[in-house]
Amino acid sequence: MYSPVSDPAFNRTKLLVGDDVMSAMGHVRVILFGVGGVGSWCAEGLVRSGITHLTLVDSDCVSRSNINRQLMATSRTVGQVKVEALRDRLLEINPQAEITALQRPYNAETAETFQLESYDYILDAIDSLKEKSDLILRGTRTPAVFFSSMGAALKVNPQGVKVAEFWNVRGCPLGAAIRKKYKQNHTYPGHKFRCVYDEEVLPNRGTALAADASNSEWDGRKAQINGTTAHITAIFGMTLAGLVIEDIYKKNTAGRNDSDI
Repeated sequence: MYSPVSDPAFNRTKLLVGDDVMSAMGHVRVILFGVGGVGSWCAEGLVRSGITHLTLVDSDCVSRSNINRQLMATSRTVGQVKVEALRDRLLEINPQAEITALQRPYNAETAETFQLESYDYILDAIDSLKEKSDLILRGTRTPAVFFSSMGAALKVNPQGVKVAEFWNVRGCPLGAAIRKKYKQNHTYPGHKFRCVYDEEVLPNRGTALAADASNSEWDGRKAQINGTTAHITAIFGMTLAGLVIEDIYKKNTAGRNDSDI
């Protein structure tokens, strides 16, 4: 049976974290919702770190307007299914990884089909308020560790990305909208969880161009399309991946001194 512990591709990671952590990264099951500007980089960070069982969920196809920030979006992949294009990329990194690509939307009607309770980590990189709110509620009511990315648009300062517990996130319009929704409905997450966020909110200074035929961003699901940059979405995504790696590391080195690891 494959294990990243014995794979030379992960020697540098194993040198830092040790065999036990490396072995754990080969066993945990992770599901990632949304493989856009944040989720695609998160997936890359996970697989390059040794995560071997990863499920990708997204219903969209690659459009030309994705190229500025999404890992798998290139002139060659325009029109391809996002989760399949990303899976192909990840399998080039680790052909032994089990990458499941699910081209379907997440919403209240489809939620049960994902069997959230079967995963060790649930990662939220959805940018739709309604679906994101629902996933948070359901994901935090499972035994899985849950992490979420708040809005990564309208930012250029790479030093502003932070991590905080959901109710302590400040300066993020998306986070504020979700909290407001929960309070109005008197419905709350099952437990506390950490989020990646950034307080910077810049105005859109440019004029959006008409969409091409393959541009899934212009399908009416979003109230507004905001400007984004690759370095911010990548930092968000890698930070989200880092929360998973850090959690695995802490759980598998608890009670040890640094000299023992």
